[in-house]
Amino acid sequence: MSAVKRSYDASRRQQQAAASRRRVLTAARERFLLHGYAETTIAQIATDADVSPQTVLKQFGNKPNLVKALFDVALVDDDAAGALEERDHIVAIHQEPDPVRKLERYAAALAGMLPRTAPLQLLLRQSGDPELIAVWSTIIDGRLAGMANLAANLQRGRHLRRGVTEEAARDVLWLYSSPEVYELLVVKRGWSTERYAAHIVRCTVAALLP
Repeated sequence: MSAVKRSYDASRRQQQAAASRRRVLTAARERFLLHGYAETTIAQIATDADVSPQTVLKQFGNKPNLVKALFDVALVDDDAAGALEERDHIVAIHQEPDPVRKLERYAAALAGMLPRTAPLQLLLRQSGDPELIAVWSTIIDGRLAGMANLAANLQRGRHLRRGVTEEAARDVLWLYSSPEVYELLVVKRGWSTERYAAHIVRCTVAALLP
């Protein structure tokens, strides 16, 4: 009976910890995007999330780690474990045999992802805070690695146009996955995400495929 109770207590504590983590992430995102990185404190986030500052620090360590955690959650749209490359919609891109449809899936993934991730990426880029340089570099490098995987996938399928190298394909895909392109077209010019995705398809098909 005591073993069952201990198991129940542990499960309840895990659920409570997960709930407080979600509250912290929600409060942090709202604070960072509304007030900026430098102006936001751990104490303010803790108050908004109804936890102690010590809880925030225990969960994330410091503000840069909290921003990185926010980006990771936004990237996959949940707080579950597992890399982006393992998600079903990314696996489907790589398994798609038709190259045009593959790039359509890629563009659709961007259109779904960037409304969540671009505001955080632009916050990092614009902050000028030395603490965030390593976080920003990690995100950029991760995106480049993801586009390298997709370019290699196109190359293995012999989909690239003659004269387009795998490295050139990687760079084209990296360009069009950038938060800057999304910001210019959707945020600044008011394009819908559907129009943005269609534009990405046209540009990548024209640049990469026969």
